[in-house]
Amino acid sequence: MRSDPYLQVRWDAERLLKELGIACLPIDPMNVAERLGISLMPMPAGAGGASGMLLHVGGNFGIGYPTHVASEGFKRFSIAHEIGHYRLPGHVDAIVDPSGRHLSKAGFIADDKYEREADHFASALLMPTGPFGNELRKSADGLAGVERLATLCVTSLEATAIRYVQCTRDPVAVIRSSGAAIDYAFMSSALADIPDLEWIRSGAPLAVDTVTYRFNSDADGIRHGKRGDGSSELQDWFGGPHRQKATEEVIGLGGYGKTLTILTGIEPPDEVVDQEDERDIEEAWTPRFRK
Repeated sequence: MRSDPYLQVRWDAERLLKELGIACLPIDPMNVAERLGISLMPMPAGAGGASGMLLHVGGNFGIGYPTHVASEGFKRFSIAHEIGHYRLPGHVDAIVDPSGRHLSKAGFIADDKYEREADHFASALLMPTGPFGNELRKSADGLAGVERLATLCVTSLEATAIRYVQCTRDPVAVIRSSGAAIDYAFMSSALADIPDLEWIRSGAPLAVDTVTYRFNSDADGIRHGKRGDGSSELQDWFGGPHRQKATEEVIGLGGYGKTLTILTGIEPPDEVVDQEDERDIEEAWTPRFRK
């Protein structure tokens, strides 16, 4: 199993919630910021496309949140991302410029270490393991479950899908793509444990046999949030020898031309499935609200 470089970051977010005595969904990041003594202010619409801003002047902190995107989920994630910069060790010293400000690119789109850490912090702050895991177990598989969880947590579909993959026990993947290329992919631990799969890299081409490849040719459908579904094979996405079928669901993410794909219903190869191991996992897997 691959190690998770962001596990400690997510624990830090949940620890903050525990310190503040917050344990119920949805989490309001504006309330968290206010309780930390951080001022909040709207950013001007033309702020260079930044998702948010952290200010540090005279020992005081402020967060600028976006107004150029109407999505409440995006705004809340952006605020949580800036709280991550405020709380995570070393971030303020590393990212705040001499004028006392830092402009962020939230949403799992930046390669920068500090931006990625703040994204994972924000995800866990808004969707902490215990409460989110409990609701996940009540939800349907795939896109329907992600949509329910997004509504419950007041989070974006994209951020919720990533957290869904991190918390599920099932072999699941979420992929964001544009045109014929993959932007990023997240695999659940159960999927990553299947041997001989290749890790999907940013910029990798979509396989032409997938529902997503065909869907992405319809720019108007993507813009209007249309959706498609069907089946594909593990090999289409991850190479290797495995030809297990996967349920493939895809939805357009609106005006910025991206699509979100969720792969579920994957049966692990026989060599991965051991009934004794499954019983051990069932007993051990209990979502805990660590913070």
